[in-house]
Amino acid sequence: MKQYYVYILASKRNGTLYIGVTSDLLKRIYEHKNDLVDGFTKEYRVHRLVYYEETDDANSAILREKQMKKWNRQWKMELIEKFNPEWKDLYKDLLG
Repeated sequence: MKQYYVYILASKRNGTLYIGVTSDLLKRIYEHKNDLVDGFTKEYRVHRLVYYEETDDANSAILREKQMKKWNRQWKMELIEKFNPEWKDLYKDLLG
């Protein structure tokens, strides 16, 4: 079954945040980290994967991304702090 991911990238702890959705988390984060994606993350150097969640439903992932983008900054920060209090780069964990 195909998986979909909603993710949050940060420039640094308490830094600039970016929320996205993808069906291939490893590939997408690699693209962000290596500035292969023109736009916000490249311009503002937002490369650290600090949060993600997984679902097997594409529509649910898209709706969740839209919901999270509407949140105020404090709610986003609290979500990251709850699951990743050290703001470590989770991409390294995904690589194994």
